[in-house]
Amino acid sequence: MFPAPRADLKPNTAEFETIPLIKPAGFREYDARWLFPQEISHLGIQALGLALATLVHDMNVKPRFVVGHDYRSYSLSVKQALTLGLMSGGAEVLDIGLALSPVSYFAQFALDAPCVAMVTASHNENGWTGVKMGAARPLTFGPDEMGALKKIALEGGGRPRPGGSYQKIEGIRDRYLEEVSAGKKLSRPIKVVAACGNGTAGLFAPEALKRIGAEVVPLDATLDFTFPRYNPNPEDLKMLHALADAVKSNKADIGLGFDGDGDRCGVVDDLGREIFADKIGVLVARDLSSRVQNAQFVVDVKSTGLFLTDPVLQRQGAKTDYWKTGHSYIKRRAHELEAVAGFEKSGHYFFNPPIGRGYDDGIVAAIAVLQMLDRAEGKKISALYDGLPKTYGSPTMAPKCPDDQKYGVVEEMTGIYKAARERGEKIMGLAIRDLVTVNGVRVTLEDGTWGLVRASSNKPSLVVVVESPVSEERMRGMFADIDGRLSKNEFVGEYDQKI
Repeated sequence: MFPAPRADLKPNTAEFETIPLIKPAGFREYDARWLFPQEISHLGIQALGLALATLVHDMNVKPRFVVGHDYRSYSLSVKQALTLGLMSGGAEVLDIGLALSPVSYFAQFALDAPCVAMVTASHNENGWTGVKMGAARPLTFGPDEMGALKKIALEGGGRPRPGGSYQKIEGIRDRYLEEVSAGKKLSRPIKVVAACGNGTAGLFAPEALKRIGAEVVPLDATLDFTFPRYNPNPEDLKMLHALADAVKSNKADIGLGFDGDGDRCGVVDDLGREIFADKIGVLVARDLSSRVQNAQFVVDVKSTGLFLTDPVLQRQGAKTDYWKTGHSYIKRRAHELEAVAGFEKSGHYFFNPPIGRGYDDGIVAAIAVLQMLDRAEGKKISALYDGLPKTYGSPTMAPKCPDDQKYGVVEEMTGIYKAARERGEKIMGLAIRDLVTVNGVRVTLEDGTWGLVRASSNKPSLVVVVESPVSEERMRGMFADIDGRLSKNEFVGEYDQKI
């Protein structure tokens, strides 16, 4: 149907209109993201859809797809091109329209569809597009499926089949809002600032929180695909600062921030303090493990060490497994271990039944946080946060690094720290106690101070996080050690933000 895609095509040429453009680097570990149209064209998206339908047929999964799109100026046209490709591959397409990623995952259950293809670039800046895919609800693709899809797409191996169909589905928004709010009524009004960054969450989050009885102050909830104030990303300090200002000016009990496709949630307390999502995860884990015996949790390697050392979690018998960063990895691991919940420092929360359906949903997470607060016997979120053991942690920092070099840089850093540990090298006068290499390298010193270097799964950058249970000085010292070693590598560039 299509010639094999190429990566060197330019817009405003005859070839661009006749040959699919797909840059190979857009196939990430667990989803796909490209700059549009510089790295993938409409024809490239169509070829991707054909390849995806072919892969699902090869997996012996019924090719019944939920398809939705986020609120960017070009996402609808990207979804239409993807739909053409899926249909040409014999897939049944159920188009739910403008949606959040968790709404599309919900629709897989509501519409009895094994597969999903959600057009979104999540929290990436404008200019990016992408697809989150799955063929075994509530899971999404991991490296094996993405590798197979990449091979089919880039080699032009998509196979046309008869039987493709299209159906426009109405009413999914109301069905989703009804499910996430059912039986979740708060016992008291909680005043919430809901920040949506002018992204798709503005159509869903404020209404969901109102339905459970929260007093909602919407912030940047009007949809605007230019993202005029800041990028809808609850790890972005601009968004968090705006949310903190709104919480203080409105005298709200809590601030909740949602990313572009609604699968993440950030939290600001009643004092306007920006609380990293892993610390909120510890609070939620405390709440859940008080009601679930021997509760199992899964967290990513960027997350605080408190999941292992918090005395409340220890007393309540909670168990925590540290795993690879990435929504697909944590979702799958939480499913395999039948965990009560999974948490990522980036703000992805995964609640298994009866709280959620196993996929990451920022609105379900926000409701779980409000229910925790509702059960806290009148305590404010600031008091709950202050009740945690003190640690000194950094934001997630992202030094630039080319996609074709970043994994090599991380492998080199892993080797450097392994060698340092073997020869007894000390950092700030402290021995290296532990190395976790399941996803990059997480270096833990004998006082519990730790630092992480890993490759970003969706952008041309690395990821650096540091934390110390002792002091800010130790935390900064850990960062200085990592940064000093990274800076010697020619492929590592400037940070997006730096402590």
